[in-house]
Amino acid sequence: MKNLVLILALLLSVGFARAEELLSPNGNQKLEFEVIDGQPVYRLFYKGEAVIKDSRLGFDLKNEADLLNDFVVDGVKRSTFDESWKPVWGEVSEIRDHYNELAVTLNQTTTDRKMIVRFRLFDDGLGFRYEFPDQPNLVYFVIKEEKTQFAMPGDITAWWIPGDYDTQEYSYHKSKLSEIRGLMQAAITPNASQKAAGPTTVQTALMLKTDDGIYLNLHEAALVDYSCMHLNLDDQDMVFTSQLTPDAVGDKGYMQAPCTSPWRTVIVSDKAGDILLSHITLNLNEPCKIADTSWIKPVKYVGVWWEMITGKSSWAYADVPSVQLGVTDFSKLTQNGRHAANTAHVKAYIDFAAKYGFDGVLVEGWNEGWEDWFGKSKDYVFDFVTPYPDFDVDEIRDYAASKGVQIIMHHETSGSVRNYERHMDEAYQFMVDHGYHAVKSGYVGDIIPRGETHYSQFIVNHYHYAIEKAADYKIMVNAHEAVRPTGICRTYPNLIGNESARGTEYEAFGGNTPDHTTILPFTRLIGGPMDYTPGIFEQDVSQYNPDNHSWVNTTIARQLALYVTMYSPLQMAADLPETYEKYLDAFQFIVDVPVDWDDSKVLEAEPGDYITYARKEKGTDNWFVGRTNDEEPRTSEISLDFLPEGEKYLATVYHDRKDAHYKNNPKAYEIEKFAVTNKSKFELFCASGGGYAISLIKVDDPKALKGIKKH
Repeated sequence: MKNLVLILALLLSVGFARAEELLSPNGNQKLEFEVIDGQPVYRLFYKGEAVIKDSRLGFDLKNEADLLNDFVVDGVKRSTFDESWKPVWGEVSEIRDHYNELAVTLNQTTTDRKMIVRFRLFDDGLGFRYEFPDQPNLVYFVIKEEKTQFAMPGDITAWWIPGDYDTQEYSYHKSKLSEIRGLMQAAITPNASQKAAGPTTVQTALMLKTDDGIYLNLHEAALVDYSCMHLNLDDQDMVFTSQLTPDAVGDKGYMQAPCTSPWRTVIVSDKAGDILLSHITLNLNEPCKIADTSWIKPVKYVGVWWEMITGKSSWAYADVPSVQLGVTDFSKLTQNGRHAANTAHVKAYIDFAAKYGFDGVLVEGWNEGWEDWFGKSKDYVFDFVTPYPDFDVDEIRDYAASKGVQIIMHHETSGSVRNYERHMDEAYQFMVDHGYHAVKSGYVGDIIPRGETHYSQFIVNHYHYAIEKAADYKIMVNAHEAVRPTGICRTYPNLIGNESARGTEYEAFGGNTPDHTTILPFTRLIGGPMDYTPGIFEQDVSQYNPDNHSWVNTTIARQLALYVTMYSPLQMAADLPETYEKYLDAFQFIVDVPVDWDDSKVLEAEPGDYITYARKEKGTDNWFVGRTNDEEPRTSEISLDFLPEGEKYLATVYHDRKDAHYKNNPKAYEIEKFAVTNKSKFELFCASGGGYAISLIKVDDPKALKGIKKH
């Protein structure tokens, strides 16, 4: 009888083993992990409700047994971590990194290979990754596909863009998961380079909302030496499975143990604003690796850019079909009369920057080779050091220095990463020699080596190499068309900006939808700041180029708000100086608004509808508020209760007039001033495609508010 009881107990312990459980520090999140029929499975609950249902983990490997089945738990370790750290720049001055951890060692019984799944559960969500320890039976291996699942709690709502191995520059769609397949073909709009990933494949960061009002965000953190993750939807069972970006021969990743995958992240809350305020992505990255960060400084800038995007001016010096560096004598070419990056014109931008206190001037099209750079699949396109005949590098350097203005370098690679690496040391040294401390790099077009895409492991490693190499030269990087960020800026804070989404330039290519900037903070910005290039005051692009009939879908008031809602330590006043001179009262907000913050709060938020942020300027008691609104007119109701009690502030409110509309009356704005305290409240009209911006400047002398009406 005793033997029978013992046998039954053993059977129960093997066949019906209890799941390992992990609670978040506040107890609202619960992770469960277990091995079911040899397969690792996890699930996630928020306040008792399943938000990720049973989801499998593992890998398909190339030319060897998969890491999917025949696993047993070989060990479990638990720990707790609670520390705070200070970012070099950011939305807040200090970030708390607080989680409970569960590390499960799995042994594959048929191969005696080990794999660790490490879970970190925060108050605002989950991060987990795969780890492959040093072991004799798993050393070198090639990933055929990662098989991480995210099983959804039903046919829920998503804000998504098409899966693509080459670009994120798409408009967002809002739909039920079951509707993605039917919308996909229309969602894939033309781009300079693109490679669709599948009929139900979408990109991260993916924003979701359950029917019960719980918000989810799926993304990844610390993408290093690995390919970018997409999510492929089984639209029958509503299960997402990871889909990695293949390389030129179709492989997804080359690994050598000991090694790890990036973190897979699930941010969860019943408040939309909590998704925006989450620091999971940053916390899952390694601490800063740059010992001296004193040279890394946020930048507000203007530049020779928008006039080229609209077609008013050109990057190219001459209108010829073909040039070759080292062969073409550019001094013998006829200047086309539209080349923007000439000495006199750039000096005018420097004067404008100095007059209004901007840190820098971006100059694009200054270097030889722009005549046939696009779409030719040229390996040797630019050398990044040779200026056109009408751009005097030394004169510009000295003039900018005399005005206290930095020149921001531009390196367009045209996708030829091999050529960029060939010239990188020389190009960065050229920057150092001429006092350039920041570079905007670009990767427009198909990648060379041919067959690679923008998001494969090889190219991800190139982006990382460029950031590390730039740090050696004390250069800050703003990378356009690169892989979307995953919090790497914590480790390398010289990565002060990325594009990696559909930015303002598309307003000159036909327009972004009015809800675009109410979605991006919930998606693209989850991984890091975006160089969105706001500040467009002239909505009718034909005013700059009669052949371009695009329209910028925004009011002026909302353009001001974007400096607060679209966080970046690198902010551009993107319109032309002569346009700003026409609206100096509104332009004053761009002059005043900071690019670095001590604190950030979300006052209102609903993805795709509206976002209202309040942010405290770093090192001062001043606050700035911004509201971006979709196409539906609304009244925003906010309280200033975040201000310190007993203090008085001067509020300057830049808002839409009642007759404002992004299409037919975008320049209708008002500016009002009020004396306010933390008891003050505002009800502000937000037009279709509109919004508002508020500066809140602390006043120490009450006499300064004399004659200002109280609110």
